[in-house]
Amino acid sequence: MQITVDMNLCESHGQCVFAAPEIFSFDDDDRLVHETTPSDALLDRAERAAALCPVRAVTVSPAVP
Repeated sequence: MQITVDMNLCESHGQCVFAAPEIFSFDDDDRLVHETTPSDALLDRAERAAALCPVRAVTVSPAVP
């Protein structure tokens, strides 16, 4: 899978971090960082994180070969 975060939309609410800490976190400057190609085993968590984002900044799509 491929995770994309539109940083122009992201307001650092952190809902994705709570939903999928294996994929999302904050750096020392409180900016969101994420794994762009996490394991497919984390698909449910990634989709939940995207759904919980209040500004819909997170997109989950199939991996690009």
